[in-house]
Amino acid sequence: MSLREKLTADMKQAMKAGEKRRLSTIRLIQSAIKDKDILNRTDGPDAGINDAGIIELLAKMVKQRQESAATYTQGGRPELAAAEMEEIAIIADYMPRQLSEDEAQAAIRQLIAEIGAAGMKDMGRTMAALKDKYSGQMDFTKASAWVKSALG
Repeated sequence: MSLREKLTADMKQAMKAGEKRRLSTIRLIQSAIKDKDILNRTDGPDAGINDAGIIELLAKMVKQRQESAATYTQGGRPELAAAEMEEIAIIADYMPRQLSEDEAQAAIRQLIAEIGAAGMKDMGRTMAALKDKYSGQMDFTKASAWVKSALG
């Protein structure tokens, strides 16, 4: 079952169960996917976003909500921060399991050995391979720092 099919099935289930927060979050996800599909129409009529692209989109949505929750918390609006955290939990259900810090660093070391990266000149190639292999499974801002220290 593709991610799109799972989202549609879960949306129907949320409608039947009367889960308003889950339903609205799934609709937001589907709307963002549809926006990406429209942007990709120049590539052809069937050039929709694939599951890997959807996972990247979900990661961006989670990051946006984390930033919003932090802003709401700082602004003294815990009820809005709680709503953002609920949406994060719902979105995270559709993402692959996130690697822990130790697992991510081990994956980086293994990938560096696989591609034969020798120094900082291979930083771009290493990050590209990392994004291909572990898309949606780690925070690439942190991963960038780990790759620098591993290559440096």
